[in-house]
Amino acid sequence: MTVRADYLMIGGFLGAGKTTAMLRLAQHLTATGRRVGLITNDQSYGLVDTALVRSHGFAVEEITGGCFCCRFDSLIQASKQLTRRAAPNVFLAEPVGSCTDLRATVQYPLGRLHGDEYRVGPLTVLVDPIRALRILGLEAGNSFSPKVLYIYGKQLEEADIIAINKCDLLPDERLGRLEEGLRDRYPGKRVLRVSAREGTGLDGWFAALVEEPGSIRAPEIDYDSYAEGEAMLGWLNCTIRVRGGEPFDGNQFLLELARRIRGRLAEEAIEIAHLKATLTPDADVGHVGALSLVGTAREAELAHTLERAMSAGELVLNLRAEGPPEVLRDAVEVGLAASAAAAGVKAQVMDLEHFRPARPNPTHRMGDITLGI
Repeated sequence: MTVRADYLMIGGFLGAGKTTAMLRLAQHLTATGRRVGLITNDQSYGLVDTALVRSHGFAVEEITGGCFCCRFDSLIQASKQLTRRAAPNVFLAEPVGSCTDLRATVQYPLGRLHGDEYRVGPLTVLVDPIRALRILGLEAGNSFSPKVLYIYGKQLEEADIIAINKCDLLPDERLGRLEEGLRDRYPGKRVLRVSAREGTGLDGWFAALVEEPGSIRAPEIDYDSYAEGEAMLGWLNCTIRVRGGEPFDGNQFLLELARRIRGRLAEEAIEIAHLKATLTPDADVGHVGALSLVGTAREAELAHTLERAMSAGELVLNLRAEGPPEVLRDAVEVGLAASAAAAGVKAQVMDLEHFRPARPNPTHRMGDITLGI
């Protein structure tokens, strides 16, 4: 009898901390003797997430050019490639942060068409607590247009588990208000508090993932509203070669770049969904600096810091924001030129793509079925 591999999706809106949480889960599973394969996803190529996962030594495949729902055959092919390379008995898949309808277009097809190979586990949707408080109307602050928020709400509606990530950022009173708001708005969901960065509250999440998915129905999706919401978001991916005449501080370079991009977009009243970047030195194989910024009014954070000055390396930058792609491109190009000059380095853009996501067109969309055994 063939033993089925577990298939777990870690979803959530842009900037919720999916990659960090997925890495924590992968490390936990590896420590318990499981073999893990990871799959990242984006509308384009050149992913910060993939570079970060590879820097931790995990087997990873990348699905580009559309969400899992629209690239379902590529998702299956990537899973088979991981099976040949690493024989994982757990697959961790991170869908695009602007994607929803995963239950009907990914989970159900996996269970129905490939149930002899995979046990489909509960769908986790992570939330950034500061953004969630604002979106739920529990606190004031910058947010997104109603069309973008339609996607955010549908992600939560289809979740088995809603994990309030980054709970280290807020006091208990504010977290309690958010938890109560989520339970009221989305009854029947399992709501957990975790901090993937700090490693707190994760045992409860790990335990919930071995359970069978709930009997939650896939929500009805208005694909016109879904498409309009995605089209409000500008998307930019770029790869840049940086080289200094003298060794320079890569951590400070990343922070300065984020500050300048944020300032430029703030002038245009554009809300950042997620700006993330990795800086990988040529000389320090396996070392990487990683930066994340999840709002125009918030401060950038270094998720991983470089231990020493660097002379040259590769910068991968991904920016998603509610604004025209050409404005995002200008903000990145102007910010990069100024940051490079301040650091005394040369920055050469090797690849750059900026666009709005195309209308989602899922490969399969199936009605409710029983997942698991």
